[in-house]
Amino acid sequence: MRHRGFTLLEVMVALAVFAMAAVAVVKSAGEQLAAVPILREKTFATFVAHNRMVDARLESAFPELGNGKKGRVELADQQWYWRQEVIKTGDEEFRAIRVKVSLDPGFDPIISEVTTYVAKPD
Repeated sequence: MRHRGFTLLEVMVALAVFAMAAVAVVKSAGEQLAAVPILREKTFATFVAHNRMVDARLESAFPELGNGKKGRVELADQQWYWRQEVIKTGDEEFRAIRVKVSLDPGFDPIISEVTTYVAKPD
């Protein structure tokens, strides 16, 4: 006589494999959900840095070295603090502008940092 179907051992092994896979999927989803606020914060900080960078590039004067500007801006119902510094490059015709952004006025921690280069106008 021939029986059809799975044995109890086969069903138990299949359930164990499924349970391990389900635990891995749930853990991965939990880690991704935990990262959402961090990614949101980094995205908004980068928006602030890029907005300040655009303002710096639109200034007609060639930036002076060490020109340390600071400011505060509101974005997404949060106060963001930015700090801009002008850095010497290997070529006197260019300057690097670095903008750092933080939620803390003491800039600890720095959430986003963006650097661009500007050329001396003719």
